[in-house]
Amino acid sequence: MEPVRLQSQIKALSAELKVRRLLPAREVRAVGPFVFFDHIGPADFPPGAGMDIGVHPHIGLATVTYLFEGAILHRDSLGTVREIRPGEVNWMSAGRGIAHSERTPPAERASGHRLHGIQTWMALPLAEEQSPPQFFHVDADALPRLDTHGVELRVVVGEAFGLRSPVPVPSRTLYIAAEMPFGSSIEVPLDHAERAVYVASGSLSVDGDPLDTGEMLVLPPRPVRLRALEKTQAILFGGDPLDLGPENTAGQPRHLRWNFVSSQQARIEAAVAAWHRQDQAIFGAVPDESGFIPYP
Repeated sequence: MEPVRLQSQIKALSAELKVRRLLPAREVRAVGPFVFFDHIGPADFPPGAGMDIGVHPHIGLATVTYLFEGAILHRDSLGTVREIRPGEVNWMSAGRGIAHSERTPPAERASGHRLHGIQTWMALPLAEEQSPPQFFHVDADALPRLDTHGVELRVVVGEAFGLRSPVPVPSRTLYIAAEMPFGSSIEVPLDHAERAVYVASGSLSVDGDPLDTGEMLVLPPRPVRLRALEKTQAILFGGDPLDLGPENTAGQPRHLRWNFVSSQQARIEAAVAAWHRQDQAIFGAVPDESGFIPYP
């Protein structure tokens, strides 16, 4: 994959909360298994306000939530009720179907708080698209960490720099959160077929070319050096193309419609119909929630 620079598209979810969307983009539909990339905030909520994303469905993907600041309360139709806080990981594999909600926890809503994080979708391999839904949480101290040349690297999902995350990813994946003090640098080896870097805060250079907050660069197929031009939070991500076979060719592309991802349009049509009729046999019910977000 040749170098491509992507600018974020800003979407307002509420008066306080804005999201920068990088993937999918016209220039690049996916990087490795990642088909969706959102930068949440940073958003400052006054007392009484917060994030409220009501019950909505997914198929054919895994959501990965990683926070720099704040907290989110996750509820899903498996019966999971779980808060996520900075440095932790929520992995939700939708498989054949799941529904969930994401809201500000009561304590943070009462006091007011700041929310800042990353949410991505990873398309599931063909063999996993119809798998049973799953939810997996990893505490911050369980994620592998490496300090090198002043840079702190945390392996959120997958494997890199000889370390492997405990998140049960179904394909070869790269997902690292990097904290880079001013002047620090690291070399990103060519260990994964497709790679990109995103600047969540600060700025850095990629082999001398600057990259600012809110920008993503799909990296060239060679080792590159990242250097922090100021204190920087960056995300390195990618992996093998979906369904990479023995002849080193990728499989079927994925279709995205609303919250659904699949290799087959017919499955998306069926999911839309099931959500319209609120079919709990497909998506289940989310505890302590009423109402749902309708298909647009």
